Amino acid sequence: MLSVHTGPLAQLGGSKTGGMNVYVRELSRALGKRGLLVDVFTRAAAEEEPRIRTDLGQNVRVIYVPAGPLHITAPDDLLPYLNDFATEVCHFAHEQGIRYDLLHSHYWLSGLVAERLRHLWGPVPLVQMYHTLGHMKNQIAQSESQQASPQRIAGEEQITRTADRLIAATPSEAEQLVRLYGADAEKIAIIPPGVDICHFRPQSRLDVRRQLGLPVERKIALFVGRIEPLKGVDTILQATHLLWDQNPALADELTVAIVGGSPWAAQLDAEMARLQKMRSELQLERTVRFVGARQQSVLPDFYSAADVVLMPSHYESFGMVGLEAMSCGTPVIATAVGGLAHLVKDGKTGFLIPSRAPEELTNRLNLLLSDELLRWQMGRAARKEARRYGWRIIADRMLALYTTTAAPFLAEKMSVLAERIPCPG
Repeated sequence: MLSVHTGPLAQLGGSKTGGMNVYVRELSRALGKRGLLVDVFTRAAAEEEPRIRTDLGQNVRVIYVPAGPLHITAPDDLLPYLNDFATEVCHFAHEQGIRYDLLHSHYWLSGLVAERLRHLWGPVPLVQMYHTLGHMKNQIAQSESQQASPQRIAGEEQITRTADRLIAATPSEAEQLVRLYGADAEKIAIIPPGVDICHFRPQSRLDVRRQLGLPVERKIALFVGRIEPLKGVDTILQATHLLWDQNPALADELTVAIVGGSPWAAQLDAEMARLQKMRSELQLERTVRFVGARQQSVLPDFYSAADVVLMPSHYESFGMVGLEAMSCGTPVIATAVGGLAHLVKDGKTGFLIPSRAPEELTNRLNLLLSDELLRWQMGRAARKEARRYGWRIIADRMLALYTTTAAPFLAEKMSVLAERIPCPG
């Protein structure tokens, strides 16, 4: 597994951590339980980082690779150090006496590293998953600073041609790969991310609210994710403000909890500063709480504590937060974009709304928070739907893909070995 710019053990809610981290971690763990030996290579971003960690359990190692300065914040800034990363991976494999049977790269930077490794190692099957697409990011960008770089677009197009298989999380992403990147449709497999349905399970709402220090008697709407313009947190603030006009009694008993980012940092990043200023201008200090990034281990408590989870993203390749919330039996109000349009069943497990539509979000919030029976019905349906995405099911599908992808390479390797071994007698 290659996950260059961010690792599976990083704390969620930071500027570079989110669904991809969870995906790499949980898929690796599930494959390890099936007997595969999985090494996850990621960049060392701290001096105290150990070289190898085994936190993910049986058969899985996370290897931290030195490549470039420790404190690089923008993924694109890692581009000059990808050769160094690939070289370090080669050194590690040589030291350990390992020859890997398959490479699975995540995000475009990792795909470029995988290409370099194939150049150094010779034929080895390469499976690529982008998680987000630069062309799609550009379609919703509202400023030049939010756009994907030309280097990223070129890198994604290159990997699309050279990878043996491409993993798309949804039919929409598969279509985007063909339409925007000219991908060979025969190379694309649609396999969604999974969820740990034992970890993300319904809990007593009152108990977890007490544990988290959240108000017991109030309605709670929850956002979980990175604090960046793409996530549409400003839409939540606007909708909450509108709710005061539409249903002031409901607004008066509502708490909106924003999980993610560093709201108490001495130097706030631009988006956190903008959102805190907006909260003040809209006079929502009493209603909206920024609670900061939290470990994955406590996220089930937050999901179970909430009456509804909000995902007003402008683009999501899949939307892991929505799946985790549904697994905890909590309905989701999400924008009908990317994977969310496939994941959330409108009117059954939650509601789908247009992007950048605070009025629609207000209407759905008002409807859902005013009807306890509807919330219960949607939460029950959400948990049932989430069971279809259990990691055991998803990992088996991925393992089947690995097997068919690697088979021609292994057959070629075995034929070469056979030619070197003389027949008996």
